[in-house]
Amino acid sequence: MIKVERTGEGDPLEFEVIVRVGNGETRHHVTMARETCERLTKGTHTPERCIETAFQFLLDREPQESILRRFDITVISRYFSEFERELPRYLSRS
Repeated sequence: MIKVERTGEGDPLEFEVIVRVGNGETRHHVTMARETCERLTKGTHTPERCIETAFQFLLDREPQESILRRFDITVISRYFSEFERELPRYLSRS
């Protein structure tokens, strides 16, 4: 389960994300510039959906405990170069 809550309306947007897998729970503070959201989703998804999808992408590649506790969404591409290429496929899932 991935729960995304927007906590800041500035630019960058700020989110608190709770990830529950099995008996474990982790909490993350994530930022994302509005322009980045537009670019990643082509303007067709909410920022919350973009963050949720990014976490689905991460969880497919590493355990929740390995996900940074505080980061900007653009950092994901430094660790996983395929992130921006793969994200549209994740966004198209219901």
